[in-house]
Amino acid sequence: MREEEVEKLRGVVRDCVSKHLYSSAIFFADKVAAFTNDPADIYMQAQALFLGRQYRRAFHLLNASQIVLRDLRFRYLAAKCLEELKEWDQCLLMLGDARIDEHGNVHDLKGCNVMYLDKDGEDHEINISSAICFLRGKAYEALENRTQARQWYKAALKADALCYEALECLMDNHMLTCEEETSLLSSLHFGPEDEWLTCFYSCLITKYGKENVVEAKFKELEKENCDINSPDPSVTRTLKNNTDLLACKAEYYHQCGEYQKCFELTSVLLERDPFHLKCTLVHLAAAMELGHANELYLMASSLTKDYPKKALSWFAVGCYYYCIKKYDQSQRYFSKATSLDGTFPPAWIGYGNAYAAQEEGDQAMLAYRTAARLFPGCHLANLYIGMECMRTHSFTLAEEFFMQAKAICPSDPLVYNELGVVAYHMKEYKKAVWWFEKTLAQIPCLSEMWEPTVVNLAHALRKLKMYHKAISNYEKALALSTKSVSTYAGLAYTYHLQDNFNAAITYYHKALWLQPDDQFCTEMLTLALVDECRRISDGENESH
Repeated sequence: MREEEVEKLRGVVRDCVSKHLYSSAIFFADKVAAFTNDPADIYMQAQALFLGRQYRRAFHLLNASQIVLRDLRFRYLAAKCLEELKEWDQCLLMLGDARIDEHGNVHDLKGCNVMYLDKDGEDHEINISSAICFLRGKAYEALENRTQARQWYKAALKADALCYEALECLMDNHMLTCEEETSLLSSLHFGPEDEWLTCFYSCLITKYGKENVVEAKFKELEKENCDINSPDPSVTRTLKNNTDLLACKAEYYHQCGEYQKCFELTSVLLERDPFHLKCTLVHLAAAMELGHANELYLMASSLTKDYPKKALSWFAVGCYYYCIKKYDQSQRYFSKATSLDGTFPPAWIGYGNAYAAQEEGDQAMLAYRTAARLFPGCHLANLYIGMECMRTHSFTLAEEFFMQAKAICPSDPLVYNELGVVAYHMKEYKKAVWWFEKTLAQIPCLSEMWEPTVVNLAHALRKLKMYHKAISNYEKALALSTKSVSTYAGLAYTYHLQDNFNAAITYYHKALWLQPDDQFCTEMLTLALVDECRRISDGENESH
């Protein structure tokens, strides 16, 4: 067969692949390889077999070729076949031996000495060494060697910052602490044209950054840039309405406690892209916080219909039952989610929370400890373990776990709040004030969610007999919410301690209006009335 006829057949194979006609692609690729016996055509045939899900046959073809020992592309594709076959040890063996340090730096490679080649082909292609590092990470994660998996994912990003999948695995599986994420990002090499990507990655890894810094990054990505290569100078390029960026922003709102803002944004996004699963997860979390049971029910029904084998779907069902306080059912569905995907962090946390809601501490602790072991970068597991310890009055132990959570994520205000609560229970009121003030300093915009923290600060100040500061904080809490009995009771008691009985009586009445059977306020109101009557009586006696 003449060369031009062979080239025509190659074009047919490529066209079949682009049209997803894989059986046709396999048929014609096989004939091209038979005509030429060219390594490039053998590789094309193996690619067609792989895309046609004939993994065993593709692996046999690649392995039978001696080129697999010399050509990294052959070796990588053979390893990909073994990945699909779930033969993880063989997959690693195919990729060759390698040593890596904790920072993701590859020091030595045996049988794979071309790993450090620059981009294979055009500049727009991802370095094959990065793809190989990522595949190693996947294999080690499947073998439950998460330490090695973490290191190889980092190596994949260092080999090529465009390997987004590696960053996604590191973030979704909470493999790195906040500090480690920041350090990794600073070590990546971006091209001069990738400034937007640096900014985007920075937004993705921001857990609890300062509001002005994070908002500035979002604005940088959303701004409109003129396309200098376009014949029309009015053409602009912007990510302002990009779904991934908006989902990232929604996640940031959720982390800041702005649940309504988050829910509104995810609702708009899901109307535009109903199957954006990352946005769906954030939407579920916001709906949970806001108590939108109907929305959770609709989402759960839709997800279980469209994705019956995904952990996210059954996690959504668990969220619905948790929201309506049917904790037995929520435990069952959170458990199902973990059985479908043991590396899905929200399911483990939800599983623990469902047990904690019923005060089944041992089961809750088991779920939280599993999450802490599987996801070392997820500070929530240690945070909830600390909360369980606090519930059983193990305050010293609780403090240890809160400090561990703080080490993983040093900027989450909820951790500082819990440290303040522990200090308060341990009667270390100065320390409690310090933690509560630090909590409020971390919050970009005070909302009703943080009203209990302001009240706790006021309680601690009252214990230190700093009554004016305490009253100021109680009033600040009332500006956030007028539904808290604790705020009115604390304010009334502070006035009572200052012998301002009239103000104390007013606020005891307000507290009892919210909760008529509150024993403390009932008893203290009686005392305040007696004290006020005595004061009036003493005043009248003095006037006579």
